[in-house]
Amino acid sequence: MRATSGAAARKDSAPGVAPPRVLVVDDDPTVSEVVSGYLDRAGYVVDRAADGPAALARAAAHRPDLVVLDLMLPGMDGLEVCRRLRAQGPVPVIMLTARGDEDDRILGLEVGADDYVTKPFSPRELVLRVESVLRRARPAAAALPLHAAGLTIDPTARRAAKNGVELSLTLREFDLLAFFLKHPGRAYAREDLMREVWGWDFGDLSTVTVHVRRLRGKVEDDPARPRLIQTVWGVGYRFDETGGDAPALADRAGASGPAHPERADRAHPEDRAPGSGSGTGRPTPGPGDGRGGPPAPPGGAGSSTAHREGARS
Repeated sequence: MRATSGAAARKDSAPGVAPPRVLVVDDDPTVSEVVSGYLDRAGYVVDRAADGPAALARAAAHRPDLVVLDLMLPGMDGLEVCRRLRAQGPVPVIMLTARGDEDDRILGLEVGADDYVTKPFSPRELVLRVESVLRRARPAAAALPLHAAGLTIDPTARRAAKNGVELSLTLREFDLLAFFLKHPGRAYAREDLMREVWGWDFGDLSTVTVHVRRLRGKVEDDPARPRLIQTVWGVGYRFDETGGDAPALADRAGASGPAHPERADRAHPEDRAPGSGSGTGRPTPGPGDGRGGPPAPPGGAGSSTAHREGARS
């Protein structure tokens, strides 16, 4: 697939600096065309691929700054593509998932996707998500390293270590750990973490749950009995830099609760699927087909409008 160059220089790009390169991977030509058109008009260089092997080849030839990746690809699915992209080196990934498939969204996050957007979606919202993820991926201004409980975070180099051994963290995992180390001992609701770490005022709160679970698996000595990132029942999470003796399982479910932290997380009333009265802060989209359909512009979700948007792109 050919690459398109941004129609205009990005507002936040320094003179003489190449605009960010985004790889769009989707086998639906309408989705690919609409998304690429919006990103191009926002000033990005856009590469396109219709399947997994083509995406990996394109990424190897021109390393993208971010990948917009459809989960439901023919042959090699988006999860496997994400794993192989990660094996080539760190790159932010925004996963496109079918509307209402919560398990698919969680799987995408668990293999390292930094964000996800459900179909049908507003292309303008996707552009904003791309900008948000790339903004957080940029090197931070010079900042002092953070140290607590054997963990070290270097915000400038975006490197993290536990007892001197470097940790392999995704973009969001790094930001979440850095936030916890900056604010030890304070309990934060998942809504607060979504706003402070993700920069969102709304969204599916299971995103936070999944990232906390993955982060525990990398920083805790025993993720089944976490002592650093503790659950505060009815509130959210708290980072205990002393590694206290209040395991999250006791906070969440009591002595008779689930014996596995993943099940305990999902058993929490706040972790129910979107649309089940969980108060995720964002309504569940209406019914659709299994694949979710093409993106919908802000004025509505109709596919005919999306096709007209694509034609104008």
